[in-house]
Amino acid sequence: MSMKGVYTALSGAMAQSTKLDTIANNLANVNTPAFKRDQQLFQEYLTANEKPPETTQIPRDVAAIESFYNMQGGDKSFVDSKGTFTDYSQGGLKPTGNTFDLAIDGKGFFEVATPGGVKLTRAGNFTLDGTGQLVTKEGHPVLRAGEPGADPASRVIRLQGTGAVTFGDNGDVFEGTENIGRVSLVNVNNPDSLQKVGGSLYTFKPNSVPDMTNVASPSVKQGFLETSNVNIVQEMTDMISTQRVFESTQKAISAYDQMADKVVNVVGKTN
Repeated sequence: MSMKGVYTALSGAMAQSTKLDTIANNLANVNTPAFKRDQQLFQEYLTANEKPPETTQIPRDVAAIESFYNMQGGDKSFVDSKGTFTDYSQGGLKPTGNTFDLAIDGKGFFEVATPGGVKLTRAGNFTLDGTGQLVTKEGHPVLRAGEPGADPASRVIRLQGTGAVTFGDNGDVFEGTENIGRVSLVNVNNPDSLQKVGGSLYTFKPNSVPDMTNVASPSVKQGFLETSNVNIVQEMTDMISTQRVFESTQKAISAYDQMADKVVNVVGKTN
């Protein structure tokens, strides 16, 4: 008696568990500025199709009933994770009235300097540090537009406290009437090459080539923050559906466990 089905059920349970973790993380960040929701995608892993031709087993005894029904692994399929994908759709704009809160209306990312190199973010809840630098809430300097590859230390935005600070829709920074630069806004031509690194920051995946261009017509709104693009109703609906599928896979695993128990303790003893 074959018990191979238990592995299919187990792979399904693991997939739904991963999906539940992703949904829970989306819900936990529903109030995080500019958070972008994640989603899990899965595919069917067919054992026979994944084998190289030279490893395929050919029946030797054609008269055997096992050879007649040999599926060459075609009866073995599992749930395989295709990856985590981020939805970069625009979040809503919430007015805050704070001078250093900036929201991107449209495409683009702010560039910020971190100890691990330049990272990207859409979370514009900025502030000033003790030296007058415009920084993120973690203290990472926000960079102004400059030549590609220029030293990030030469692109920090430092205010002198000589006048009121205003930001133009194109990202220009004014202290009083003096223009001290433009906030760097870049567009990533292949968003799937990005990965989250915590703190609302993004970097490029290890095997991807950074492909960025300056946003041609930036739209920055001072005194606003972009909200999360998480839809609570959608996430809760997905959570309920995923939980039900997870419970179904658990029942299937339990059924296979009971079958195995009978094979060992009932059928085995009668023979």
